[in-house]
Amino acid sequence: MVRRPNDPEHSRFASLVLLLVALFSCLLVYAVVSTLLNPTVNPQDSSFESLESVAGIDFGEKKGECCRGIENLELWGAAVKWGSDFKFNSSVECCQACKAMCSGNDGPCLCDTWVFCGNKEACGSRFGECWLKKQKDTLSPDRQEAGQTVSWTSGIVFGKGEGIVEMETEYGTLHIKLFPDCAPYSVTYILELLTLRHCAGCQIYRAESRGQSWDSQGNHIKDALYGPPFALIQGILQAQGTPFKKIPMEACPTIRRGSVAWIGSGPEFFISLANHEEWKNSYTVFGSVLSEDMEIAEKIAQLPTKSDVWNNINVSVLQRPIPFVMRRMKKSLGDLNTNVKSE
Repeated sequence: MVRRPNDPEHSRFASLVLLLVALFSCLLVYAVVSTLLNPTVNPQDSSFESLESVAGIDFGEKKGECCRGIENLELWGAAVKWGSDFKFNSSVECCQACKAMCSGNDGPCLCDTWVFCGNKEACGSRFGECWLKKQKDTLSPDRQEAGQTVSWTSGIVFGKGEGIVEMETEYGTLHIKLFPDCAPYSVTYILELLTLRHCAGCQIYRAESRGQSWDSQGNHIKDALYGPPFALIQGILQAQGTPFKKIPMEACPTIRRGSVAWIGSGPEFFISLANHEEWKNSYTVFGSVLSEDMEIAEKIAQLPTKSDVWNNINVSVLQRPIPFVMRRMKKSLGDLNTNVKSE
């Protein structure tokens, strides 16, 4: 189970939670009864559309892939498809058109950037334009404009062997494949970290092995407990002296072995050593450790720890936190398996 060391005690809010649950139950019953008693309700109206948006349909995620972008952002780059002659009804279709220009499974990509104009009022005659572009440096995309006055939505696509960053520790380097199509705000933050000269304060402070609950492939062993230990390493991704803006909730797939995810809105994060279906879809996953490097994460999980209790949960905290640095890849990955999927 993932926890922050300074999470507030939930029992203080038990009464408030019960009150909110009761209120929500009443509203739900009212909504159901109203629908049953009102035959004029149209399942295609805006209220149903908003529920679908929350469920992820607007991002193409029910088709097994993500297609998220950042609103009010225009990315630059050499055009491979001109938007004036290439239009769609949604940003998802624009994103998928860019992905279609990747050969094979996960790249390489002739298109790595899509820019879509989806605000009818602001875009005017340019509504629906989908510009497909290619960056000179995928880890440092060229930003043209950003802000509320910008009517464009932009996204990045990383092909095979692209979008991989290094988390360098004294025990080895973890290569992490980033998922900009599922977690664009998270990946933007990571790319900003790469521009800093240091990452002082970035560290791993909690380490728990798979114990007797998960096998070496991360599969849960039948009838075993779900922890503790909880099969993860946990740390913080924030350079000292650098302000951190909370990251919005993004795609929350099932946690798999190697998943790199935020705790809440960050900057605390964890790397999972196992498949955690029991955690449901609770955490924004913004990357995955390449399978060849998981032995480094396993090594860290075996380091000396001391017991602690966070909000009535027994955890194992490293006796000595491990500092790390986020870097661009120094060299080619050679034969490493870079074909990591975001879903």
